[in-house]
Amino acid sequence: MAKIEKVELRMVDLVPKVKRTDAIQSFVSQETPIVTITDADGAVGTGYSYTIGTGGSSVMRLLADHLAPRLIGRDADMIEAIWHEHEFATHATTIGAITAIALAAIDTSLWDLRAKKQNLPLWKLAGGAKDRCPLYTTEGGWLHIETEALVEDALAAKAKGFRGSKVKIGKPHSSEDLARLTAVRQAVGSSYEIMTDCNQGFSVDEAIRRTERLRDLDLAWIEEPLPADDIDGHVRLSNATSTPIAIGESLYSIRHFREYMQKGGCSIVQVDVGRIGGITPWLKVAHAAETFDIPVCPHFLMELHVSLTCAIQNGRYVEYIPQLDELTAKKMRIENGHALAPDEPGIGIDWDWDAVKAKSIAEFTTDIKK
Repeated sequence: MAKIEKVELRMVDLVPKVKRTDAIQSFVSQETPIVTITDADGAVGTGYSYTIGTGGSSVMRLLADHLAPRLIGRDADMIEAIWHEHEFATHATTIGAITAIALAAIDTSLWDLRAKKQNLPLWKLAGGAKDRCPLYTTEGGWLHIETEALVEDALAAKAKGFRGSKVKIGKPHSSEDLARLTAVRQAVGSSYEIMTDCNQGFSVDEAIRRTERLRDLDLAWIEEPLPADDIDGHVRLSNATSTPIAIGESLYSIRHFREYMQKGGCSIVQVDVGRIGGITPWLKVAHAAETFDIPVCPHFLMELHVSLTCAIQNGRYVEYIPQLDELTAKKMRIENGHALAPDEPGIGIDWDWDAVKAKSIAEFTTDIKK
């Protein structure tokens, strides 16, 4: 048993590589809380999470004032116990984004530490179902992008071996979405997947209307068509269409996922490790989805999700949105349109610590020691 002796907290604010717009918002920055834990043996684990531009300062204060100090002196291998104790310690603020993002950074660092001490890559430690997973790309499908550029990006991705492209929908009139998606479908052919994402932009009736209009395009899924807390609305929509409905990006509790699956409100689970509270609850959601024969296609964080998607039997796709290149010495490996699971022990992210430290925001850099 090696007890935790030091916790280092940092936050880096990353600018998106491309302009990102959807039906309800713009993704203007990625505030990235980073937690590094050192145990009595000198072993080190690092985890992270993210926001899309707001709330990062609140996450860092929650970590520094309430969560990280509780780690000192704990057995770093008691990940399940630590996660539940932290959740209970913040029960007045759960279930919610700020708490989940903070928990995720800690939990991921503990899994990184465990995997390194066992000399195993995360994907093997967490299950080891496969060593690669197919990719689809989102970076060329944002809502502001013109139709010609959407087509060009999808064709380029197909040529690289990617299995699909995601196109944001939610234009003022459904005819605009239909025209954009039809152009992409005609260009890429019938065997290439087209995913769509509404970003919670519709009412139930409007979502039913639009899915009906898009039915003949054979979409891989329609993602977040309604506000994430409208489970009954998703059930009604799922019963009204044969197009798969994807949810999970904006859910923060394993029980929310349970209710969606039990009620038949979704057919794709997009659990996000940075929003569900870490690897510990992520795996629980993924295994629960398998019992319902539901595939897992996690949202964002491709550098981490490649390992988790490869760990489970029902992991189907990794979403290609590169964002950590400025902070890492090596990029995620891609071969024939597949993301390859990392070979190195740990979560598989090779941090460039000079870059991390150079980009860290001073007011949120804290060391907590024994």
